[in-house]
Amino acid sequence: MGFFRNVNTQPKQQSKKGGNKATIFVYVMAALETMTFSSNGVSLFSYFHGYMNFSLTKSATALTNYLGTAFLLSLFGGFISDTYLSRFKTCVIFGFLEVLGYALLAVQAHLRQLRPFPCKDVVGPTGCEPASTNQEAMLFTSLYLVALGTGGIKAALPSLGADQFDEMEPEEAAPLSSYFNWYMFFLNLGAIFGVTFVVWINTNQGWDWSFGVCSIAMVISVLVLSMGRSVYRNNTPSGSPLTRILQVFVAAIRNRNLPLPARAEELHELHDKEAEQNEILERTDQFRFLDHAAIVRQSAATDTWKTCTVTQVEETKIIVRMLPIILSTVFMNTCLAQLQTFSIQQSTTTDRKIGNFQIPASSIPLIPLLFMSILIPLYDQVFVPTARKFTGIPTGITHLQRVGIGLVLSAISMAVSGIIETHRKSVAVKHNMVDSSEPLPMSIFWIGIQYAIFGVADIFTLVGLLNFFYAESSLGMKSLGTAISWCSFAFGYYTSTVVVNVVNSVSGGWLASDNLNRDKLEYFYWLLAGLSVVNFGVYLLCASWYKHKKVLVKHGDSDYVEHS
Repeated sequence: MGFFRNVNTQPKQQSKKGGNKATIFVYVMAALETMTFSSNGVSLFSYFHGYMNFSLTKSATALTNYLGTAFLLSLFGGFISDTYLSRFKTCVIFGFLEVLGYALLAVQAHLRQLRPFPCKDVVGPTGCEPASTNQEAMLFTSLYLVALGTGGIKAALPSLGADQFDEMEPEEAAPLSSYFNWYMFFLNLGAIFGVTFVVWINTNQGWDWSFGVCSIAMVISVLVLSMGRSVYRNNTPSGSPLTRILQVFVAAIRNRNLPLPARAEELHELHDKEAEQNEILERTDQFRFLDHAAIVRQSAATDTWKTCTVTQVEETKIIVRMLPIILSTVFMNTCLAQLQTFSIQQSTTTDRKIGNFQIPASSIPLIPLLFMSILIPLYDQVFVPTARKFTGIPTGITHLQRVGIGLVLSAISMAVSGIIETHRKSVAVKHNMVDSSEPLPMSIFWIGIQYAIFGVADIFTLVGLLNFFYAESSLGMKSLGTAISWCSFAFGYYTSTVVVNVVNSVSGGWLASDNLNRDKLEYFYWLLAGLSVVNFGVYLLCASWYKHKKVLVKHGDSDYVEHS
């Protein structure tokens, strides 16, 4: 695929802005937002089960549905960013939605009349009461305000940082690649504070304090991001990408009976002096049916629902080509959901003491996060420059190769999880503690092994997807492209809910008990490992089929240089 981009049309004042100095503010917001989101991602299961009186299965489902919705709403945030607002304004507005959501959660956690009396504190045979309809309504309203806010930020913030580098300039290509690695580093740094500092607060000071800290942290993140406004290279919204995509499908269907011209030049296109966009896409041979949308109809030359430009058609083809890639990474995040639900519950059954200090079960992800904090700089500063010498690729290896490595590691993580769960249950049987609520004589660091392997997988896959979708998206849909990469998490969490329910139904209740020592969690992990191997095979087919875009950069009136 070719893009014709006139660098002479780029705003001259933008060249004085951007760069590493602008990304500092982006990194701070990324760290603080991730601190709040990750702390709740690993501990809300305990809040649902211990304070809202949800069952284990309902707690797991509520958590995965919330997390899935948060990532899915990034599509809405990407749409708003590309269509109506700049990426900066999107981050500010959606950041304040998160502030409101966390503030409401803090109020509910603080006032006893807004939540049920915890079952764990009930004394006597009267039993405990479930949360009322109104109490659940307030809980989920607050949670999904947070989900909406984080969805908008996840769509716009990575692209805002990447916009500070011009991918067409050779001297900025390597810093752009490095940006995504360091963006992941600060996400990781925020997660470390989330699963330690914030989790310690909700464990020792109370959930009202924890949610209050999250609300204040988001206020600070918005203020810090606003401090860098004067140095940002800001995108200009170019209209709805979803509308442009829909127009192509409608026009292609309307023109389906018209013959395609023999020469691509006969298809409709707006050239540099006529076009408002900075990129003109060259026609490709894939999905030829969509080319009917660009057939010139004299009676409808100005009706974009009957005649589209080749550029518009190729934008649509990019999205269609991306779909198999994102769908083939969904299952990895189905596996991730298990680490954020059942593995946390596993941790509560182990010995969590280090001397006189007891590690909160929700802080178990700290083990891989610390490991990743060391590995990410090594990857960026050692592996990438070394690999670049052999491959000539600014990122060392291609984005799709990086994603593939992560998928392999996620399968290994699930297999190891099954082995560790088998060992954990054997310890319970050996010490006659199958029905005991006391911690097993087994260190929590055993559970950390599966987290560590998956953490390394995340370094490869998440950064690879963010980089891939930003690089492959056209200028008019960078935020939407980033949002699509986050949708892998959304569908993964939703799939987790379905998988848990189906496995319970088909297996006769592998995960039906509230006692992990009597469940068959190890079988579930091994099933996920086997399905992950199959999924990797599907990914290889999708990755080998994908065709990368090529960019032709215009330096003068008729001088073009190809850029891939």
